[in-house]
Amino acid sequence: MTQSHRRSVFLGLLPLPERNFVADALRTETVGGVLLLVAAVLALVLANTPLSHGYDTVRDFAFGPAALHLHLSVAAWATDGLLTLFFFVAGIELKRELVAGELREPSAAALPVVAAVCGMVTPALVYLVVNATSGGDLKGWAVPTATDIAFALAVLAVIGTALPSSLRAFLLTLAVVDDLLAILIIAVFYTSTIHFPALGLAVAGLVVFWVLLRRRVRGWYVYVPLALVIWAAMHASGMHSTIAGVAMGLMLRCDVPATGHGSAEGSGPGPLAKTPPSQAERVEHLVRPLSAGVAVPLFAVFAAGVSLSGGALRGVFTSPETLGVVLGLVVGKAVGIFGGSWLAARFTRAELNPELAWADVFAVACLAGIGFTVSLLIGELAFPGDPVLAAEVKAAVLVGSVIAATVACVLLKLRNARYRGLCAEEERDDDEDGIPDVYVSDRPEYHLRMAEVLEAKAAEHRRLAELAGRVTNGDDGPA
Repeated sequence: MTQSHRRSVFLGLLPLPERNFVADALRTETVGGVLLLVAAVLALVLANTPLSHGYDTVRDFAFGPAALHLHLSVAAWATDGLLTLFFFVAGIELKRELVAGELREPSAAALPVVAAVCGMVTPALVYLVVNATSGGDLKGWAVPTATDIAFALAVLAVIGTALPSSLRAFLLTLAVVDDLLAILIIAVFYTSTIHFPALGLAVAGLVVFWVLLRRRVRGWYVYVPLALVIWAAMHASGMHSTIAGVAMGLMLRCDVPATGHGSAEGSGPGPLAKTPPSQAERVEHLVRPLSAGVAVPLFAVFAAGVSLSGGALRGVFTSPETLGVVLGLVVGKAVGIFGGSWLAARFTRAELNPELAWADVFAVACLAGIGFTVSLLIGELAFPGDPVLAAEVKAAVLVGSVIAATVACVLLKLRNARYRGLCAEEERDDDEDGIPDVYVSDRPEYHLRMAEVLEAKAAEHRRLAELAGRVTNGDDGPA
């Protein structure tokens, strides 16, 4: 399959280096997502049992230097501090996608970018229509726009649904673009006042950070203190401190992976040569487990603890703000991503992978309606002066995410046998060279290796047949 033809296929076979990266990244996100699920359940238990008083006390306990604008509650430290790690990793992911991933070429990036943008615009429009026609507060329009990739992957892991690598990569790319647009929304729409001296200090710190990276200065003892200064200055400026995380992530160097000679898929004529990881990959390898396994679950513990009494749940479907969030996540996300994908494929003349169906794209679009981490964050930022409404919006995020997950799981389970077959085909390595056969089966070298493998097996079977014949003759002969 030539490279030009491969690019014309939507959700087609990934290049091997990209496939390996996606597999590694999603493996970590899946583990982090399971921890996130556990953290969310723990928060709900703490908030809806007699332990709620102690939970509220811990969550509201404030500490830190007031002179630096850092006398914050535990919940605020989790939101402004821990989530910076999450967005730092998001910045690295975005940089890699732009340099070496699906977003590096406009023709290849068009479909996932259009799908992601439509998947954010449509939920916002759904929220605005519901609230404009019912007299609700319009400030929460951005709450249902985000996708939580970790939570979505955790759902897949829990229900045991296999997804081909192309669908997983599509979901990951949607989440990366989502994170970028979400941080832009936070910076533009949820920043009320800006303290320019502090912002100037943050920008100066980022310039120093960039210069040190370009001069290849090494040592965590240089970058960690500098990152803390940048973060504190960004927080004091009035801009959300997570913006600092994205900015620093985008500054890391990321190299285009080396591909094999003459190979569009990057597998080369023989086994892949291992290339040294780039700076971005090394840092991501260190920070991603901390983000997925510690920072985001701790944020969830203090952000997802909302009341889920009968009255509160009924209010989710009667209040225009909360109903807008639920419909935005469940309906807006699915319609936006599916519609954007279909229209982009139609107008770019891209062909859907013949191994898949548009029903698969719709199922993934429904799964993208799981909007947990960033949606909870935006819910807090949208209604800072109304904690009751903010809590109700959080409950709506949880309810909408559960509904979206349920619908997606049903649709994906209907095709799970097909997915398992595709995954098995992607992993098959009959010639035992360490590279899946799908990447090399059109090469003479592959067939020569297969001939050696089959000849060795045939020789072994002939030996076993001869041995069995001797045993049989010995049994039939005279004692």
